[in-house]
Amino acid sequence: MLFNSYHFILAFLPITAAVYFLLCRGAPLVWSQLWLMLASLLFYSVWNPVYLPLMLGSIGFNFAVSRGIHARLHQPPAKALLLLGIAGNLLLLGYFKYADFFIGNLNAALGSHIPLLHIVLPLGISFFTFTQIAFLVDTWQQRASRPSIVNYALFVSYFPHLLAGPILHHREMMPQFEDARNHRLDSENLARGAFLFAVGLAKKVILADGFAEIADTGFQQPGKWAFLDAWIVALSYTLQLYFDFSGYTDMAIGISLIFNIRLPFNFDSPYRATSIQEFWRRWHITLSRFLRAYIYVPLGGNRASRVATARNVMVTFLLGGLWHGAGWTFVIWGVLHGVAMVIQQAWRKFAVPLPVWLAWLLTFTFVNVAWVFFRAASVADAWTLLEGMAGSRGMGTLSASPLEIATLLLGLWLVVSGANSNSIAQARPLTARNMVFAAVLLAAGVLSLGQTSTFIYFNF
Repeated sequence: MLFNSYHFILAFLPITAAVYFLLCRGAPLVWSQLWLMLASLLFYSVWNPVYLPLMLGSIGFNFAVSRGIHARLHQPPAKALLLLGIAGNLLLLGYFKYADFFIGNLNAALGSHIPLLHIVLPLGISFFTFTQIAFLVDTWQQRASRPSIVNYALFVSYFPHLLAGPILHHREMMPQFEDARNHRLDSENLARGAFLFAVGLAKKVILADGFAEIADTGFQQPGKWAFLDAWIVALSYTLQLYFDFSGYTDMAIGISLIFNIRLPFNFDSPYRATSIQEFWRRWHITLSRFLRAYIYVPLGGNRASRVATARNVMVTFLLGGLWHGAGWTFVIWGVLHGVAMVIQQAWRKFAVPLPVWLAWLLTFTFVNVAWVFFRAASVADAWTLLEGMAGSRGMGTLSASPLEIATLLLGLWLVVSGANSNSIAQARPLTARNMVFAAVLLAAGVLSLGQTSTFIYFNF
């Protein structure tokens, strides 16, 4: 089920919220959590019920491993169980996400003809797998409580974040369900949640889907475009990706706020960053947090030599690239960001600050170039479009319509200078003007739901 669908907006969400708050008032706590868990499983099953047993099996496996770790804390078997749990999660993710990538590269290297498995990637598998790996590590480090099976299953399957994050920690979300103050419908949270949902819906169906038409056409024929059009194609995808993913996140946080549950922000105007490090502090914040806490720091972080630190950065970004997809384009995208981060760290030794405008321009240009690999169907296609962006086919003439150019300029202004939805939603009080604005956006978004489109990060 999609957030940007009539079924969700007019039926699933209001019914789920109404029953949840009724149960919170008149039944034991476990019943409201059980209802929300079952609703979340239904939400997931609408996509493809075939993969529901897979997610339930993953939940059962990780719950059992976490119980085993709890029972054996401070004993050698606890670490063995942790490693077993991590290995099990990675094997599951590896089979569904990387099996065909591995077979294809093996065939290319050896000249063999092993048939591809053509596995369909289950929706949300990267997110619910990473969430559970973090839970197992937190359990071993005694930073997670010992939940009931219903509590744990709700933590993993909670529908606002299930398919595309944010990536959560049990300790930051589940205690909120236990807090009696959150068991009544809160008008202020309802207003703020509705505001964020309206903003996210507009980002997705009005802006992101509009930029998608230009980006999809452009990347289907990467060799067709000269300098001007090639940059329009690249910038359109840059904006599509941001408005699509941040739109989903706004909706997820807004929906959760209706239930009085606060999810962490996942975006903070990333295209305003003046360095790659700042970009990653603003883009997909919970993934950056995960990669830092569970890969970069265990590798040694920046506690060793500069060479070791550079290695740790490169490994972290390489794995971050692979997490996004099984393809050499994602590997190159991750490596590019790793190299940029290492260069930035080396530049600091010179202590020569760049003008803010130049630092922003370099960062934004680099991010655009790297996104080409992220989006392209192949490395060859990426290089072909980049050649056009470099002017190898001349300047060309703009094939985009005046409306498309105006929308592109509007999008660039919004990401660089526009108001941040996080800040507006947290403002006290949430003004009547902002609520009227949200109502207009919601109406415009609902009226634009004629052709349903999925979110980009559902593919990861």
